[in-house]
Amino acid sequence: MHLPALQIKPFVFDSPPRKGISGAGLKLTAKRYTVRNSADNVDGLTLLFAHCIGSHKEQWEPTIQRIFHDQQSKDTHLRIREAWSFDWQNHGDAAVLNQDVLKSRPEGVSVYEWAPAIAVFVRSPYMKGHRIVPLGHSAGAGAMMLTTKEFPVSELPYVSLILVEPTMVSKELYEAHIDDRNATMDFTVGATTVRRDAWPSREEAFKWLSKRFPWQVWDPRVVRLLTEYGLQDAPSPPGGVILKCDRRQEAISYPDIEGHFEATTQMGYVCHALPIHIIWGSQEHFVPDYIQDSLSDVSQGRVAASVARVDGAAHMVVQEKPERLAQSICDALDSIRFYPSTRSRL
Repeated sequence: MHLPALQIKPFVFDSPPRKGISGAGLKLTAKRYTVRNSADNVDGLTLLFAHCIGSHKEQWEPTIQRIFHDQQSKDTHLRIREAWSFDWQNHGDAAVLNQDVLKSRPEGVSVYEWAPAIAVFVRSPYMKGHRIVPLGHSAGAGAMMLTTKEFPVSELPYVSLILVEPTMVSKELYEAHIDDRNATMDFTVGATTVRRDAWPSREEAFKWLSKRFPWQVWDPRVVRLLTEYGLQDAPSPPGGVILKCDRRQEAISYPDIEGHFEATTQMGYVCHALPIHIIWGSQEHFVPDYIQDSLSDVSQGRVAASVARVDGAAHMVVQEKPERLAQSICDALDSIRFYPSTRSRL
């Protein structure tokens, strides 16, 4: 299979200030992906990607490349016009740009700051006239859902929304299983704070990660992207490379759950105005069945346009099975209807 070469252009945007937080503003980093002549297709789809906690925007690239390939032979309105992937403000390239500001932000960067920053981009001239589909993985799914709060439900600028292994949950359900949820949270935070975060070189990091769980079950391309884009040169001495996303910033992101509660409430409104597709991995349910089922529980007012599972993947489906994930995403995209007279209301 010959996959199209991605044409990639990086961008830096200002994040909107958050009420109650003083000091310099944070930067939002993004990359725009196109393939040959794709941007000329004004009827095509524009995909917006948000990553999970501890990740970075480039880890979506194998999935993005396969989606471009699979959609390019379909009807014009189902092909991909362009794709954008965003770093959370304390992750990836954004963490490097924001490192001085983050030193005075021990509380981290809430999903309540990431979502409005993406919404500002959606309102920008870059997206004028685009048929937009946001996609988020894990916490990124909640972030993409929260972007819908920035618009009236009757005027959403999207044609669909795709949630990949969302960690969204209602407050009531979370509290009903509080012991289980707290145990998972404590384990995740504890593992993050003691995880190795420095290596002598990128190549040494790739070798080390490739032999250890969970990275050993990742697609090798994604591990390579982690070592290329998720690491930065460390100060000398000692030199070497370190994670761009500080372990403390990553760890503090997990207990920030209020946004996930609100995203779940928001889904109950948005699903009646916009088709929402949910994709889960088939293995090792980091998101337990009772939460998965709740997000497509019609009795709770949450209606999913489709629910799919990616064989052989667990919660980190973006990293583990990007090709299979792309196929599930394409299935969801193929259900999008096209109204030639309709354009984004931006």
